[in-house]
Amino acid sequence: MEKQKPKLILITGGARSGKSSFAESLAQKMGENIIYIATAQALDKEMRERIAEHRKRRPKNWQTVEETVQVDKVIKKVGTQTEVIIIDCMALLISNLISDFNEKSSKDIFASKVQEKIEHIMEASLKCQATVIIVTNEVGSGLVPINPTGRFYRDILGQANQSIARNADLVYLLVAGIPLLIKGNKDE
Repeated sequence: MEKQKPKLILITGGARSGKSSFAESLAQKMGENIIYIATAQALDKEMRERIAEHRKRRPKNWQTVEETVQVDKVIKKVGTQTEVIIIDCMALLISNLISDFNEKSSKDIFASKVQEKIEHIMEASLKCQATVIIVTNEVGSGLVPINPTGRFYRDILGQANQSIARNADLVYLLVAGIPLLIKGNKDE
């Protein structure tokens, strides 16, 4: 019996824990035709340098799509053209969405719109033929942010991570560069 490939994989962990490198390595084991959806915005010199380092690490044959918000539309467009899609990363996507938040609007309404966006990403991921690997930051192990915007971000990203993890076939937690499989069986 042929081993069924996972449809959705979530990779979470702290900042600089090796999540992106692990996602890239996992993708290479799953196929050669890989599309990398990068959600980072190069808003300052330091971030431009980080993005450049990530680009250098990727094989030349990978296609990179830079999309800061409409990730679900990209998945729908390219999901039939590739074996693996990497979304790196959900934490930056949520940050991008929050940067559009208007303080005059209701946080509950905004949070539900973000959750709806996450649902669209998961729906597109589960419907496409490619395996989708989502990279995110784990926010449940850190300090409580000092300001309301930081707490709002942590809450929304935490909820998004939970939704994705519930729907994922495999969930990995990266700690000091070591991947720990916390949901699913990679051998199934």
